[in-house]
Amino acid sequence: MCAIVTNGTVEQIMSDKRLISFDEIVETFSYLDSWEERYGYVMELGAQLEPLEEHLKRDEFKVRGCASQVWMIPSLQDGHVTWQADSDALIVKGLIYLLLSFIQDRSSDDITRDAIFKAFERLELQSQLSAQRANGFASMVQRIETDMRRFRSQ
Repeated sequence: MCAIVTNGTVEQIMSDKRLISFDEIVETFSYLDSWEERYGYVMELGAQLEPLEEHLKRDEFKVRGCASQVWMIPSLQDGHVTWQADSDALIVKGLIYLLLSFIQDRSSDDITRDAIFKAFERLELQSQLSAQRANGFASMVQRIETDMRRFRSQ
C-alpha cells in the first residue's frame, strides 16, 4: 500500500488495485444500519491492506500514542511521497485504509489535520471509537500531517 504525491496531488496505490474512494466509503456507511456493520466494513477494508514485511516493522516507523502497534513509513523518491502502513489490529488497519483513502487525489496542501478530521466527521466514526482508539487515530493523523509538511519543505 502506498500513496504517491505527483505534482502536488496524492494518488493512492494498493498493489495493482486502487483504493475505494473516501466518498464511496461515506456512501456505503450511510447504507449500513448499525455500528457493528460499520465496524465490520472498516475491518474488511483493513483486511485489504498488504502487510508490511517484518524487517520494516522497526521502532523508528512506529506511530507513538497508539494502543496497537502501528507503523507508517513515508519515503520520498523522485519527487513522490509514498507511504507503507500496517498495524497488528484489524480495526486499526481499517482506520489506516480510511486515512489513505481520504488523502488520495488530494493536493498535498489539502492534507492537514483539520481537513482530515472534518472529512471523518462525515463518517461519524470519532464518537464510536474508544478513547484509546481515538488517541491512536489522532496520532496517525498527526504523523501524516508532519510527514507531508516535511516533504513539502524539501
